[in-house]
Amino acid sequence: MIILHKVRSTIEKHHLITRGDTVVVAVSGGPDSLTLLHALRALRKELQITLHVAHLNHNLRGAESDADAAWVAQIAREWQLPATIETRDVGAFARAEKLSIEAAARQVRYAFLAQTAQRIGARVIAVAHHADDQVETVLMHFLRGAGLAGLSGMKYKSTVNSQQSPEHESNVHLPTSNIKLIRPLLDVSRADIEKYCQAHALTPRADSSNLDTTLFRNKLRRQVLPYLETLNPNLRGVIRRAAHGIADDYDYLQTQVDAAFARVARQDAETGAIIFARDAWRALHPALQRGTLRAAFQKLRGDFRNLTWTHIEDARNIALEKNAGARAPLPDGLRLVVEYDTFTLADESRRILPDLPRLNVERMDLPPQGVTTLPDSEWVVETTRQDLEGLVDRWTAFFDAAKCAGEIYLRPRRAGDRFQPAGLQGHSKSLHEFMIDEKIPRAARAQLPLLVVGDAIAWVCGWRVDERVRVTEATKEIWRVTFRRQ
Repeated sequence: MIILHKVRSTIEKHHLITRGDTVVVAVSGGPDSLTLLHALRALRKELQITLHVAHLNHNLRGAESDADAAWVAQIAREWQLPATIETRDVGAFARAEKLSIEAAARQVRYAFLAQTAQRIGARVIAVAHHADDQVETVLMHFLRGAGLAGLSGMKYKSTVNSQQSPEHESNVHLPTSNIKLIRPLLDVSRADIEKYCQAHALTPRADSSNLDTTLFRNKLRRQVLPYLETLNPNLRGVIRRAAHGIADDYDYLQTQVDAAFARVARQDAETGAIIFARDAWRALHPALQRGTLRAAFQKLRGDFRNLTWTHIEDARNIALEKNAGARAPLPDGLRLVVEYDTFTLADESRRILPDLPRLNVERMDLPPQGVTTLPDSEWVVETTRQDLEGLVDRWTAFFDAAKCAGEIYLRPRRAGDRFQPAGLQGHSKSLHEFMIDEKIPRAARAQLPLLVVGDAIAWVCGWRVDERVRVTEATKEIWRVTFRRQ
């Protein structure tokens, strides 16, 4: 049979299944999933796999949904296959999470499939997406404004895992271990599936919701695609071939995006926020700018299903052109916030702090020499006496050791603080004015460490030392202070 040959070929070509695998087969009861189950059952001895049927009653069509579940259970018994049949209230979940019924059903269904796989120790879930589904998916993504990721369509295999952040939790929890999702019918047309059902006397269930053209996919399937095929009868083949080519292009681009992301961005271990070095990111090609933004979104939300071209382009333009404090809203509760030297992607419910050392205590004593860890931080402070040498950056400062007598400690700012910034010939300046003039990020000011010697500010850390302790030609011994990550 054509379908058995195509399924076997797809499994082998794309390495979808390993001998000995237990495969959870998602079976709704419709022609697509029934064909998938029948074909895998016919090939299971050859492939040396074990099958497990999984059906989720979405509780959306009343008695019809219940009848579908009973029918799948009966098929599993007749074909002597183990099965997991469960019910979820998708409507209630959609209302609680403010999702469309389609989006809610997808989330709940994949969570159920992943949980079933984890419970029985399976590493593979097979779903019945086919070639015509691929065409509809690519066209839907195009109409919604997707980039290359969306236009590449569904993959033959992907990974189901939980990448949700604590701030984005819902009632749907996926297993933390990776589970492979495969699509063995992705090269099989809907017409071939219908012929297969007829040839094997299969009598699939009919889902009345597939007739509802208020749903975007159904309208596309029943109205838009038939019209487009009057303009090009070969349209489905054209879209499938384009998706294959775009998928290859996208895979290559992703290797470049991954390398660029490692250079210009990092994830803060404390907040989970992703912080970009703004100048380095600006120097990237626009394709890599967009790609690294999408990568950050995916790291924080697990996928970018709700992310459109417009979201990315608006965020990119703000990161490129706007001043500190500018913000770009993104889907799924994320936002981009611009600072002077960086910009950050994080959950909008979080207070986003710049990528600077932060002091969370009222005072932290420092030894004249040694390494001290900032409380609840990835940063340490190293103090040492040495010659005037070593790495010079904003987080290293040199002082005249003879002028640094007395207690040495870090503290945050206090009302009325003043100091004498080096270069002002001994004139004092309020710390408040200095922070504004130097454009120190507002969110960082309250926790920015100040190095105090005796009772005077010796260094606004990362910005300016005090005139009274700076190194001069008369300096005989240098005291160095460096902030660095552990």
